Amino acid sequence: MNKEELYNLAFQLILHAGNARSLAMEAMYVAKEGKFDEAEAKLTEADAAFNEAHHFQTELIQKEAGGAKFDLPLIMVHAQDHLMTSMTLKDLAREIIDLHKLIKKD
Repeated sequence: MNKEELYNLAFQLILHAGNARSLAMEAMYVAKEGKFDEAEAKLTEADAAFNEAHHFQTELIQKEAGGAKFDLPLIMVHAQDHLMTSMTLKDLAREIIDLHKLIKKD
């Protein structure tokens, strides 16, 4: 895998993780307004974006497992960090939405 391909993978990870993060944030905002169906739909969209990100991450892991050797550029480290923090945010969004549901229930 050449440097250009690594950069492309990194940017795809950043793109899809960023989209998922934005959707998770939007889900929290609409849940705060009591729009729980819309919040759930946004979390479903976030999951789809994470699936896209994981596709690119898996591609990289499979190539390395297959014996490919490459230097890891800093942008790839950033992409992996972006993916993991976005996943954490989505998990927190789920909890916050559930809390909003409990609050609105009373």
